[in-house]
Amino acid sequence: MRKAADAMLRSPASGHGNAGAPRAMLLRPGADLDGFRTAVRSLVAEGVPPEGVTWSEADSPGLFGTGAAHALSPPLALPKPVAALIPQVIPHRDPERYGLLYALIWRVCHGERHLMEVGSDPLVHRLHRLAKAIGRDLHKMHAFLRFRRAEGPDGERYIAWFEPDHHILEAAAPFFVNRFRGMRWSILTPDGSAHWDTEALTLGPPGDRAQLPEGDGFEAGWQTYYESTFNPARTNLKAMRAEMPKKYWHNMPETAAIPALVRAAAGRTEAMIEREPTMPTRRDPARAVAAMADQDPKTLEELNAIIRRTEPLVAGATQAVLGEGPVGATIAFVGEQPGDQEDRQGRPFVGPAGQLLSRAMAEAGIDRGASYLTNAVKHFKFEERGKRRIHQKPTAGEVSHYRWWLDRELDFVAPKLVVALGATAVLALTGKAVPITRARGPFRFDRFDNRFQGFITVHPSYLLRLPDEAKEEAYAAFVDDLRRVEALGQELAA
Repeated sequence: MRKAADAMLRSPASGHGNAGAPRAMLLRPGADLDGFRTAVRSLVAEGVPPEGVTWSEADSPGLFGTGAAHALSPPLALPKPVAALIPQVIPHRDPERYGLLYALIWRVCHGERHLMEVGSDPLVHRLHRLAKAIGRDLHKMHAFLRFRRAEGPDGERYIAWFEPDHHILEAAAPFFVNRFRGMRWSILTPDGSAHWDTEALTLGPPGDRAQLPEGDGFEAGWQTYYESTFNPARTNLKAMRAEMPKKYWHNMPETAAIPALVRAAAGRTEAMIEREPTMPTRRDPARAVAAMADQDPKTLEELNAIIRRTEPLVAGATQAVLGEGPVGATIAFVGEQPGDQEDRQGRPFVGPAGQLLSRAMAEAGIDRGASYLTNAVKHFKFEERGKRRIHQKPTAGEVSHYRWWLDRELDFVAPKLVVALGATAVLALTGKAVPITRARGPFRFDRFDNRFQGFITVHPSYLLRLPDEAKEEAYAAFVDDLRRVEALGQELAA
């Protein structure tokens, strides 16, 4: 237990407030953001300065030993930089972190509203260093955590063990939810555990490395892949240890191969120099499609499992973005491909174009939750420009490679009406280029033997690209199209 008062951290106003014995604030072990916020509201409301508080952690902190009035204290209106810094610092293991943060909040609430702009202030400088340490720790967890497959009574699950430097599990878990949304997994650490069942994230007690299953086939395959991509001509042990510290090696299967790869680096480099140059072998998407077809999925879930583990057939992409909605939906919407936000979240139509589509559907009386939404291409094709990922239109060949997937998907969903959003969706559904302006409205997709009624309209991203003076009229026309879709769907479902 430490007192959050230090000569360099004291506020000029710290002489004000309640006198007497220091207030003992007990928080839960780890990163107790909610407890800290509740305590700070009470302390500021009561005028207790930083040197009048001691902070400590206990498994059962209760109500800080001072009654239930904490929950009644009003929220604080803090500057955005201060509010953003608090959750970045609280996961740190420094026992003084709560006292340092309260000293910052106290000063900000007593006249120093722009304190965060003073980078030379010792308190601000120290808190920024703590926040940077958390950022580095999160990066290491994202990069070096490895899952192992386990079979249990409730089926397949993936388990990982990780030893972070700080209390970052709760902050790191959403990254793995977004990255592995369709996979049941558990992350075990000495401080706590996180569990995802494809629908809800729960936090639990500390784990034990003994709970980690033995290496599986996927792990062996990953090691083989790592060995095949290791470039002996670029071996730099100092840089390797800086980017991938040895403390993480015992949880990473590929590191078992590093000593042998380093020993053989010189000989492999000489062999590479002496070898005749060859043209790289091009990946054949048609073979990947044939391999998918050979697996003959019997349900939409089996089909989704195939695409999740298939290499993207377009360049880029973090993950496959699967269709969303109920099997048997009356209306299915087919777009072009996922965008940046869809790729990050693993869900279709959640970015700007998707939000516009949701708004238009609502105005037209279409229930998005009762509809099925998917894309002709299942991976985000993009070009990196600095820190931005710029959408790249898929080629006709790439659309063709994904067509097997879309056809089987629609077979399983069995909609009565399929709405093609934009030219790429029309190409995927018809096998040929069809001008949207000429074909807009009800349409028969002959390639599907008229198993469902079709409808063609623009993609919502088209509306976002229009100049402001044309957007209102184009959006109204789009909503009118969707009203026709809703009426046709009602007619077909009757």
